[in-house]
This record gives sequence, C-alpha cells and structure tokens, in this order.
Amino acid sequence: MSEDAATQATTTTSPTSGRRAVKAVIPAAGLATRFLPATKAVPKELLPLVDRPVLQYIVEEAAQAGIGDVLLITGRGKTSMVDHFDRQPYLESRLEEKGDTKRLEAVRRPSELAEIYTCRQGEPLGLGHAVSYAESHVGNEPFVVLLGDEFVDKADPLLPAMIELQARTGGIVLAFMEVALEEVKRYGIASVAPADEELGGATEVVRVTGLVEKPAPEDAPSRLAVLGRYVLPGHIFEAIKRTKPGSGGEIQLTDAMAMLLAEGTPVHGIVYRGTRYDTGAPLGYLQAVVQLAAEHEGLGEEFRGWLRQFVENMPEVRAT
Repeated sequence: MSEDAATQATTTTSPTSGRRAVKAVIPAAGLATRFLPATKAVPKELLPLVDRPVLQYIVEEAAQAGIGDVLLITGRGKTSMVDHFDRQPYLESRLEEKGDTKRLEAVRRPSELAEIYTCRQGEPLGLGHAVSYAESHVGNEPFVVLLGDEFVDKADPLLPAMIELQARTGGIVLAFMEVALEEVKRYGIASVAPADEELGGATEVVRVTGLVEKPAPEDAPSRLAVLGRYVLPGHIFEAIKRTKPGSGGEIQLTDAMAMLLAEGTPVHGIVYRGTRYDTGAPLGYLQAVVQLAAEHEGLGEEFRGWLRQFVENMPEVRAT
C-alpha cells in the first residue's frame, strides 16, 4: 500500500459516518467437516455448550450490544437453527402446567432475543460470498458480521465499542487478538499503525494499513489475527462483487476489505484482551464446554470438584 493511500485511509470517512449498525449477519452455512459424523444431521451451531447451543451465545452477544435484527445465512439441512429461535407452544404449555418457571423462561428466551431472519446460501464459497447474501436485507447501512462458531465473554463485551468506533469513522472496524506465530496461517492477519488518539478511549485501537489472508509465518506482517467480529459499511457489497476467488478458491471477505482499504476506506481495529471462545474445531469446542461448565451458576461447583478428582485419578489414556 502506498504512503499516499495510507494517509488517505486515515483521513477519509465514509458517507455512512454517524450511522450506527442495528443489524447483524451470522454466516452459518458451512459443512462443519471437522465435527463429522456428529454434524451430519445436527448443525454445528446447535451443538450444546452445557445448556445452550453455540448459536444462542452469539445471538445473545448481539442482543447485549443493542442489535435486535439478526440474519442467519444458512445452508441445506440447517433449518433447525431457525427453529431454535421460534416459539414452542406445546412445550411451553406443558412446562407452565408443571409450574416449571425456570425452564419455561429458558425455553422462551431465544425467541425474545431478536427478530430472526434467514436466507440460504446455495453453496459455501467463502465468507465474502456468504456475506454478499445479506445485501437485500441490510441495504446501504452499516452492519455487524458475527461468525457462527465463536463468541466472547459477556462480562467483557466487544461489540459496543466496535459499533461506536464504526459510527465515528464510517469505515470498517475489525477485532484483533494476538496469536502465536505458528498460528497466523489460520487467520486473516493485519499490519497496523497507531490510530488517532481521540479514537482510542478505554479501548486499544489501531489503524489497519494492510490485510492478508492466512499467510505463512515467515510472511506475516504481525501476530494480530482477525477475530470473527466485523462492523462493515454498506459499500462492502460492491467490493465483494469485484473480488476474485482467493485463498482456497473462495471469495474472501478479507480480500474485499483490503480492496476498500487500498481505495481509501478507513479501517480500524480493536485489540481484544478478554476471553474468547472458539468452537470451530473439536479441541476449542471441548475447552469451551469445560470452561463454561466450571463457571456455570448451578453446576459449576459440583463440576469443578468432579473435574479435580478426575484429573488427579485419571488412568492412562486409552485409544478409542
């Protein structure tokens, strides 16, 4: 990226500057091959984390940030994701008859979080391709994208600061986390520079000068990896249309964002230091289950006791 373009990126604001994102898009059409055969009939997004599916945690994160309109980009065999956020009159009536108010509230809660809309992506051809399906729903307004297999601790939220920053700059706002050098090949990686001081506030804000998708460790410009949270301006859709297939033969959102960056759209990032749960692979999913179970209000104390005893007395690992 040239010095002139970098300077332009720090000073140019989008026509959407000042508008706040009020809609969220969750791409969830992937095949989840790493979880087969468990995900042959059950969407990965509905795998349980103690007493709630992964997807509910993500919608709750959006709702906590004031987002009341959520579009699910689904695929074949994933209609049950929408069903989870629908009412279940028969089940609710049975729980009500039994006086089981705690479970009744838990069953009703998903339908009360947000208005849920859906559209189907015919074939998963990359994150950029999935996001493009949201154009008719979002229009030219800024919006949030949340990946369907990760979320952050509700006690340390991320989206409110991202939405506020995007409203001020009118451009693209990303979330970053620092990863080990050997892990950069799994993520979109950013090169960054200091942001204007007035943009920081209580958060760690950087100005993005470049983006590369899944670089080799020796080619990575930093160890700042893009988290699965984005706040995007409406003109991202036009950039996606101009984006050619990249890594893996897919249309990458990272490439579309890099195009807008080169053309002068301001891009900033917030470095997140809180707890992030990544359920996109079996190990991360199991870690999230254990951590959330250990912290669970009703089960945590008993589970932690059992876990300590299990680890202390664990027999030699047996192959299964």
